Amino acid sequence: MDIHEDHPDLTRLAAEGRIVAYFGYGSLVNRRTLRTKFLGIRRARVEGWQRFWLPREASAAMALLSVHPSDTDAVEGVVVYDLADHLPSVDEREAGYSRRIVDLARLQIEEPPVTGVPLYIYEAHRGAADASDMQAAILQSYLDAVMQGFHTLYGAAGLRRFVDETHGFETAVLRDRAAPRYPRAVSLDRDEADLFDRLVVDRGARFVDPD
Repeated sequence: MDIHEDHPDLTRLAAEGRIVAYFGYGSLVNRRTLRTKFLGIRRARVEGWQRFWLPREASAAMALLSVHPSDTDAVEGVVVYDLADHLPSVDEREAGYSRRIVDLARLQIEEPPVTGVPLYIYEAHRGAADASDMQAAILQSYLDAVMQGFHTLYGAAGLRRFVDETHGFETAVLRDRAAPRYPRAVSLDRDEADLFDRLVVDRGARFVDPD
């Protein structure tokens, strides 16, 4: 599906109040990880948040991407248009995060297909430390999915922006690419794998092997 190829009923469903949207800034950027039959997707940037690696509450040894409020930062990603009925499934996927409403005045979106749709972002709990502070590890299989999404939608320059603008990369990356622990793992070609690994090492990450 092309980035601008929308569900044929999206406009009608939006008029009926049956559509919501959520901002993806991590694995949601890669449509291969989406499990609901979303209705549309757009490249977007939202002001007022900063992206960082967050130690997962259930296991502080592993890190996931999150955002927290920031007056000086913005986050690049996607807006996913979905049925309101699917929102509980998205909430389940983003368990441990708080769903916040986004001020649409702070959103830049590429050719929005509809307007007036509620937009949410999933935000880290206040006061959360980043992964480098907690010495948490990033799953390489999760990172691969995120980086492939940014590379596909934003090209090499956008991928580098993701790496440069995300805080907390100065931590361990667990090499689980051969036996993925991330449940929505993606496959990479050799060029992608080499590019992704080089960028994260340049950013200060270090690779470690599973036990």
